[in-house]
Order: sequence, then structure tokens, then C-alpha cells
Amino acid sequence: MKRFILAITGASGSIFGVRLLEELLKVSEVHLVISSNTFSIIKDETGIDWTTESQQSKKTENIMSKHFQTKRLFFYEDKYMESPIASGSFKTDGMLVVPCSMKTLSGIANGYANNLIERAADVVIKEGRPLLLSPREMPFSAIHLENMLKLARLGVKIAPPVPAFYHQPKNLDDIVNFIVGKILDSFGIEHGLFKRWGS
Repeated sequence: MKRFILAITGASGSIFGVRLLEELLKVSEVHLVISSNTFSIIKDETGIDWTTESQQSKKTENIMSKHFQTKRLFFYEDKYMESPIASGSFKTDGMLVVPCSMKTLSGIANGYANNLIERAADVVIKEGRPLLLSPREMPFSAIHLENMLKLARLGVKIAPPVPAFYHQPKNLDDIVNFIVGKILDSFGIEHGLFKRWGS
């Protein structure tokens, strides 16, 4: 079974990260990191409340495991720099940051590694493993674009959550599924989330 790292940061669009998590858990082990300020955004945008009074990793992990009814989910707080995913010796099949805030994008592009998300991405880059960032901002400034170009030249996939309409989406779920499906395509993960062109 494959093993992926998924990070959800504080940018709007947490619904993409949550939907991606659902799909990844169907086929893989997932090591999840959520920015500390993102739980309230997830609650506001999706209605899902994963917060605990003490916000300890184990309590949050138990809440999430019950929500998804799986034992393949491992959760870490973004300040927990001693976690397995902070080391290159912990083998994974890659990392996805969905959505990716501009702060996180900058930290990754400049090797800052100030928290677990940035450190895990730094490890994935140095080990030559696949990394995908889904920057959720509009419009992009020249700073944002330069950071993306810098990472793209290193082989990082940049996949903004841009919808398409050739599959004739009927509702918001169809649009979310298309974007998540395209992200899964980037990692070669099979899915049936949207109707493909010509099919």
C-alpha cells in the first residue's frame, strides 16, 4: 500500500483538501498535517469540526479516524517537528499540499522549514520524491509566481484549483471532484470522480 503525506493549510479551499483526504484513504496510508489556524476554516467552509479542547495530536487523530472509519490515517500538529515525516529516512510516495497558502508556498520555495509542513516538503524535495502544491490565491503577485516557478524548476507540480466545464458540472460537488480528480491524476491514482473528455 502506498503512503502519502497530505497537508492542509490556512488558505480558503479546505474542501479540496478534505475531499482529497477521503480519496487517498481509499487506496493508501495518509500522514496528515493541518496548519494550526486551519481548523476553524475547515469548520466554516465545510461544517466539519475536528477541533478538540486540548488540540492534542492523538485526540484529533482519533476524531478523524472515527470520521473516516479507518486506521490508515495518522495526524500530526504542524509544530511537531519530531514526527516521522520530518525525516528523509521515513519513506513515502510523495506529498500534497492542498490548498497551499502563499505563506507556506514561500516557506517551501525558500527552504525555511519553520513548521512540520514546510519541513516535510523540504524532505520530499531533497529526497527527490513527488511534491504537489495547490496554491489558492487570486490574483497571483510576481512574488507568488516567482516562488512557483522556482519550485516548478525543481520538479514540484503546481496545481491551482482551477475548474473546467467540459464535463458539465451540475453542482459544487462536481467542481470539487474535478479538481481533486486532476490532482489524483498528477500522482497516477485511479479514480472515477469526473467524466473525462472524449469518454
